Amino acid sequence: MKLNFDHMQLSAHCESGATVNMLGYYNIKISEPMVFGIGAGYYFGHLPFMKMNYSPATTFRALPGLCFSRACKNLGIAYERNTYSNPHKAMDELDRVLDKGIPVGVQVGVFHLPFFPPEYRMHYNMHNMVIYGKENDTYFVADSIVEGENKITFDELMRVRYAKGAFAPEGKMYYMKKIPETLDFKLPAIRGIKKTCHEMLDLPFWMVGVKGIRFYAKQLRKWPAKKGNKVASQYLMQSILSLEEIGTGGAGYRFIYGAFLNEAADLLQREELKELSIEMGEAGDRWRNFSYQGARNCKNRSEPEFSYDLLADIILDCADREEQIFKKLKKIKF
Repeated sequence: MKLNFDHMQLSAHCESGATVNMLGYYNIKISEPMVFGIGAGYYFGHLPFMKMNYSPATTFRALPGLCFSRACKNLGIAYERNTYSNPHKAMDELDRVLDKGIPVGVQVGVFHLPFFPPEYRMHYNMHNMVIYGKENDTYFVADSIVEGENKITFDELMRVRYAKGAFAPEGKMYYMKKIPETLDFKLPAIRGIKKTCHEMLDLPFWMVGVKGIRFYAKQLRKWPAKKGNKVASQYLMQSILSLEEIGTGGAGYRFIYGAFLNEAADLLQREELKELSIEMGEAGDRWRNFSYQGARNCKNRSEPEFSYDLLADIILDCADREEQIFKKLKKIKF
């Protein structure tokens, strides 16, 4: 059984891309930036107590699954989202939902994905893709990163659904149960904006939001003296991977959100959102500048080309820019 699933390919963010694909199956036309904005996928957190590839974890996105569930909630779509301790039960549940003619999103680790190019494979467990059919022992996959019709066997799929390590997927799957007859994106877009403003400005925890960006800059300054240049370079490279490669990357999310604000400006008839869209793009450019300068440091581990103080100053500038953007957003009366 294989659903008539015409999926969008090469989205910027796997989870919002998967959500767009599933909505498209129900003939709902919505852009990826609009899904990302309505789902409040924008975020920042620097968590030294949590390790990814032996380095402090830095995240530029909401936790896996939140963008999908928030988008569905704000749009009034009934959905199901579960994890399973038993791998065989997880596969049985996937088959049961597919038999009902419903496409299913799954969270997986990418290291053992058979259709991923070798250069894409890393120990990263927060990738999302859509399963839209099964024939014998083979599943059909819509992946927003890899073009073409992709296939994966039962054993291969179970393996990546139960990849080990940080943010292990634990068989996570999600799907839409009931779609409203009509959808209006205006109120959901406003709710998404307010949620993102709250998480970037108002959460009391010092490791997240704008506070988290400043905390990250403070930690970055300490790495060479505290850990030595070799370990500092390892930590910095992991941050750059999070920015530019893993799960879209931090700078990429800034550009997606800028596109959302531009689209929301027309939707809500608020011209000031277009101005903030431009500012968000400039913040993304600043993050990219940090990645460029930081990567040059990583190539000269024994004698870094740029001081970590300079890199930390770039991060503080990013924090200032994002704080101003979200303060302006928060003041808008919708």
